[in-house]
Order: sequence, then C-alpha cells, then structure tokens
Amino acid sequence: MTWTNEQLWDRFKKYYTEYPTLGLAFDASRINFPDDFWTTMEPRLKKALAAMKELEAGAIANPDEKRMVGHYWLRNPSIAPQPALTEEIQKTVDAIKVFAKEIHKGVVKGPKGKFKYLLVIGIGGSALGPEFVANALSHPEKDKLEVFFFDNTDPDGMDKVLAKLDGKLPKTLCVVISKSGGTKETRNGMIEAEKAFEKAGLVFAQHAVAITGAGSNLDKTASNWLRRFPMWDWVGGRTSETSAVGLLPAALQGFNINELLAGAAACDEVTRNSDPMRNPAAQLAALWYYAGNGKGAKDMVILPYKDRLELFSRYLQQLIMESLGKKLDLGGNVVNQGIAVYGNKGSTDQHAYIQQLRDGLNNFFVTFIEVLRDRATASVEVENKVTSGDYLQGFYLGTRQALFASDRESITLTIESVSPFSVGVLIALFERAVGIYAQLININAYHQPGVEAGKKAAQNVIDLQIKILAFLKEKAGQTFTSEQIASGIGALDANETVFKVIEHLAANPDRNVKKTKGATPFQATYAFVEPTVA
Repeated sequence: MTWTNEQLWDRFKKYYTEYPTLGLAFDASRINFPDDFWTTMEPRLKKALAAMKELEAGAIANPDEKRMVGHYWLRNPSIAPQPALTEEIQKTVDAIKVFAKEIHKGVVKGPKGKFKYLLVIGIGGSALGPEFVANALSHPEKDKLEVFFFDNTDPDGMDKVLAKLDGKLPKTLCVVISKSGGTKETRNGMIEAEKAFEKAGLVFAQHAVAITGAGSNLDKTASNWLRRFPMWDWVGGRTSETSAVGLLPAALQGFNINELLAGAAACDEVTRNSDPMRNPAAQLAALWYYAGNGKGAKDMVILPYKDRLELFSRYLQQLIMESLGKKLDLGGNVVNQGIAVYGNKGSTDQHAYIQQLRDGLNNFFVTFIEVLRDRATASVEVENKVTSGDYLQGFYLGTRQALFASDRESITLTIESVSPFSVGVLIALFERAVGIYAQLININAYHQPGVEAGKKAAQNVIDLQIKILAFLKEKAGQTFTSEQIASGIGALDANETVFKVIEHLAANPDRNVKKTKGATPFQATYAFVEPTVA
C-alpha cells in the first residue's frame, strides 16, 4: 500500500503511545494492519489477558510439568499466591543485597584478599540474561567487579576466558548457576574452573557461590562454598533474570537491582491493563500475530540503535524461540509454531543485512529500539552542529523509512536511556508479550521438550564415545576403519556418528587415538596408542 506523508503522520499520531511511568513509547504505525484490526483482536486479547491474570494468581500454567509460573512475583512478592513464597522471594533479594555489599566491602573475601573479578558459569537462561544485563549496564570505571562468563562447554572458549583471568584467580569470585545441578555444560565449566583454581594453588570452594534448586547435585556439591542462593521450579531459565540468576551477578557487578526490579514491576503493572490499546505487551503480541499471520510466518529482526543493547537479540532468541517454538498446541494438535528471532545492532547492521531486508525476501518484520539519550556527557561535533548520536538517530529513521517505502513493516520501542530501570522494563515487556502471544496461539510457553530431546541425544553420543574408546584401548595398537569400529561395538546403525566421534578423538592428541589417512575419508584407520611416560 502507498501512503502519503499526511496519511503516515495521521497514522503515527493514532498508533504512537507513550507510557510515562515506564519511560517508554510504542509506535505501531509502520505495521500495515487494517483499521478494524484492533476491534477484531480485542476479544481474543482480553481472553489472553484474563488467562495471564490467572497465571499470576498461581494457576497451573505449565500443564506438562504441573507447575505454576511465577516470574512476575519476583519483582512484586506481595502478589505471590502463598505467604511463604512472598517471604522466600523477599528474603532472597535481601540476602543478595547483603552478600553483594559484603563482597564489595571485603567483609567476605578470598584467602588472598578482596574480590575484584567475577566469573559467572551457566548456559542458556543462566547466562544470556546476565550477559545481556552486564553488557547493557557496565561502566568500567564504576563496576565493583569485572565480570567474565563461561557460557558454553567449548574448551577453547574457556581457555580464552581463563587467559584474561591469568594471575587474577586469587581475586576472582565464581558464581555457578544451574537449577538441577545436572546441566552438563555448566557442570563442565565448573570442573574446568575448579581445575584452574587448583592449578593456581587455590581452593575453589573458597571462591565459589551456587545458585541452584534445593537438594540438587549442585546444592550438595556447594555445601562448603561461600553461599548458596535458591532457584525455584516455578521460574524457568529464560524468565529468570529478575531472580537470583540475574540479580546476584548484577548486584555483584555493582548495578542497582532495586531499580531493575522497579522497572520490571512498573512494566508488569502497565501490562496488566485490560485495554489492549493501553497495554504495550498486548500491542506487541497482537502485532506479532498480525505480521506472522498467527503462525510465525515472518521472522522477527531486533534492531536496537545502541551498542549497550547489542546482546538483547540473543537474549530474546531464547525467550521467544524456546517459549513459542512448539510442535503441539495445548489440545495436542500438531501446529509447529514459533517466531524466528535474529539481530544485532544499528547502524552496524546497515552495513550487513539491511540490503536484503530492503530489497530481498519480504519474510520478516523489524523491531527497532530507539534510545534518545546519546551519552552522559556532552558530545563532540563531527560536523557543524551535528554529533555522532545525531547520525545514529538519522540512520535509524532513514532505515525505518526506507524499509517502509519498500513495504517492509516495523515496530519501534523508544526509551530515554539505558538504565537499570529501562532494562527491567524491556525484560518484563517481552516476557509478558510472550505469555500473551502464547495464549493467542494456544501453546504452552513454559516447557521445552525440544531442548530435553537434544540433551538426551547428546548423552547418547557420549555413551557411544565411551564404547569406542574402550574398544580401541582393548585392542591397542590395532587399526580399524570407522565402519569396523561401529561393527565392533555393535553400532552399525550409527555409522555416521561413529565416524564423527572418532574424527574428533583423533584430532585431539591427548585422547591417544592415531589416524592414518586412507584413499577416501572412510578408508582411514584409527588406533589407540598407549601414551608414553615421561
């Protein structure tokens, strides 16, 4: 559809909404919904909002796991359905503040003195949220602790982090985050960190803090650590940023977690509004529904025009895709729902994939995030009366206009600055939008069967690897092709996996598997070679 400038201005005035208590503005004008769209959607949105009200009151919102969903209680404990939960949440927040203050003042310290560095070990929701917040709010001259992350089970990645901590481990505090204590990536990172501390002549327990479920393997392991903080089964990893998972690293880094919680609580209050046109989360969910025809037919491109928000798209990938990417609806029907999310930051992306967004496949909609304040101090003029920040806004507005002129749709969220309060607002806004959208498409947003399937498949590979090594060790010095190894361990139905595993083993000298190349990759042979004793 072609719009005149006057029509666009009228549309902008009609669909631009400010939320003063949040410091947020919402612009829906560049999504091409018809005039009757909100009237048509209102009954469905009100039904979804009623369901969200029941969820907050303690209804079972995750029927597969028979669990309540309570991340909204974390920033307003008084609304928790049981007094014991209210008390536990508040006690945990208070304990986090006290512990962070004790660390900063050196009341709690390591054998070598006051902690100056923080290593957070987690994966998924136990890393993406804390990393996003750390990157968004960090000020090197103000941070109480310098933060690092183990967020994968990649040995080289961990070595890279440990190299940055070389000589700093005596002053490093570690926070290990795992609800079950059985997440392999986090467990592996913990063991790698423990070995690094031992190598440096340090006792890991004197540097370690756990965030985990009561009675978990990690809870037992951490019995002699500095502290343990709780994770509850009614908080999913991807909605855990306002629990100890996100609050403890943030407080240790020196951020104002009161403001983070206040921003989230304020957004929760506004997004309870039963009038969809005065509820930014309902608006967001409705526009996702319209843009993707209720089936996720278009990708969501997240474009924050602020370096501090560059990790927001990674955080939202898990929150949105793990929540909404479901095979079955609540009635057991195959629906294959989901919304693909990607993005980085503006204006960097204008030199990357904006070309395709404007002229290529029209299979997406953009969510721009505009930040009005450029920096805390006065800006340098790069041209007469023009600053770098002026150019940043110019690139945002120009890209938005260019995309819309090419029939590419977008939403814009505007905040005044990146602060603990505004970060809390953004987190709560998208959490609520995910919940409302899930109600619109009738799926369970709070389980992750696909993730569990991946974990089980990975364990099957590890079990196979153990058999391969045992077979080769038993026949040390003898050579075998990958097919012969598969036959020898009774795994001919897993030939491809055996090939990939043996290639990995042979590429790592410390595994003592020697590869001899053949005429084709599948004629290569492998043998276990006994390590030489120095």
